[in-house]
Amino acid sequence: MKISEIVEQKQYSVSFEVFPPKTEDTRESVEKAAREIAKLKPAFMSVTYGAGGGTSEYTAALADDLQNGMGVPMMAHLTCITSSRERIRRQLEQLKSKGIENILALRGDIPEGFELKEQSYHHAVELVRDVKAFDPGFCIAGACYPETHPDAPSQKEDIRHLKEKVDAGMDFLITQMFFDNPVFYSYMYKLREAGITVPVHPGIMPIVNAKQVRRTLKLSGASLPERFRRILDAFGDTPEAMRQAGVAYATDQIVDLFANGIRTVHVYSMNNPTVARMILENLSDILK
Repeated sequence: MKISEIVEQKQYSVSFEVFPPKTEDTRESVEKAAREIAKLKPAFMSVTYGAGGGTSEYTAALADDLQNGMGVPMMAHLTCITSSRERIRRQLEQLKSKGIENILALRGDIPEGFELKEQSYHHAVELVRDVKAFDPGFCIAGACYPETHPDAPSQKEDIRHLKEKVDAGMDFLITQMFFDNPVFYSYMYKLREAGITVPVHPGIMPIVNAKQVRRTLKLSGASLPERFRRILDAFGDTPEAMRQAGVAYATDQIVDLFANGIRTVHVYSMNNPTVARMILENLSDILK
């Protein structure tokens, strides 16, 4: 079922992102964690796609297992920067054969030293057009950045390119993680002002390990509010306390988003079933 249809049927919903195994020797543990999250019956789940397409086979296999084996609607990430159009077509055929009809279309990170001029793809908008041309029935999501894409010269330019992707056929957007809700609300105003009217799913990452912070902020470009810095200072050296505080902070963000008219939130689970379960338990009566 298309995600755009699923979320319309719910007053409030939570979805989770998981990542596939990078190698065969981690496959069993990764799949076990993903299945545990699937047992919680989120609105849907998404499966990431490794840099350079290195996990593409695992992405399709995990999406297949969770949707057709566990009954959870799935969205497969698909990146294009290191792919040929023929390879993308093969991957679309594979996903369609498994009944996966939701795709998060991404440019992907540019590998160090990579020469763009020789590639079939340079931007995600080209991938969106190819997916639509392959099968207009795919439900296509895109990524957006409340604190601006790291490669964009300005937020205004970033939003202009986002509008191009939406106009090419995106059905909804999922944001990069953020830790300060007013940043998201300001961004939403700018999107609507630019004529971007598709639904936007806020992306929330529970920070449950102080060691996560530096890497997370580097990859996402997100800023860390002083309020959360104080949480890190107080609880960062105690794993159990930090997990509880991180889940509480993420829950507070989600409750505030729901109270301000947002109906669905996408949680970056980091393949942690315990954290996913804690989030849903905190929201159990709200999600009924």
